[in-house]
Amino acid sequence: MQWFIYLIRTHSGTLYTGITLDVYRRFAEHQSGGLKAAKALRGRGPLALEFYCAVGSKGEALKLEAAVKKWPKLKKEALVHQGASMLPVN
Repeated sequence: MQWFIYLIRTHSGTLYTGITLDVYRRFAEHQSGGLKAAKALRGRGPLALEFYCAVGSKGEALKLEAAVKKWPKLKKEALVHQGASMLPVN
């Protein structure tokens, strides 16, 4: 199975980082604000899918997600604008 990392921008400009097997399904869940939406995104719409990239296995995706969540906002913004070339190579 192919895992993806993604970044979603909230109305206030915050960037949320997550992983999934299906980016568009997961984004739709977040947009709906329902039970499957991340609590951090509920009531923070409209949301925009800013970036996503295939990353391999679930283990690789979890490690990368943890690393990106620790990045400062400026580095996350650079990832959105410059693309996957900013991601560390495993």
